[in-house]
Amino acid sequence: MTYKEFWPLYLGGHADRRTRAVHYCGTGAALAALAFGLARGDWRWLAAAPAIGYAPAWFGHLVFERNRPQTFSHPLWSLYSDLRMLTLFLSGRLGAELRRAGIAR
Repeated sequence: MTYKEFWPLYLGGHADRRTRAVHYCGTGAALAALAFGLARGDWRWLAAAPAIGYAPAWFGHLVFERNRPQTFSHPLWSLYSDLRMLTLFLSGRLGAELRRAGIAR
């Protein structure tokens, strides 16, 4: 599978806007933990960042999507896609991407 093939599958696994919302919160919190840990030189924040980011995301998959996160099968593509989805959301371009993937109305 190529990343070009993976991306629509990733978006399909995040069809519920609540799942995407908890992903945004988790990704933002993980990035903040990384920045804080680097700024303070505190490795504990760096070590905690993955749990801070993935816990809300996995919660969203369990409760809203009822599916298995792509993290387990494609960890690097999944991480990249989390950041890509957040960037598209913040720039107002995610709706068009979801429609292209056949997910949004």
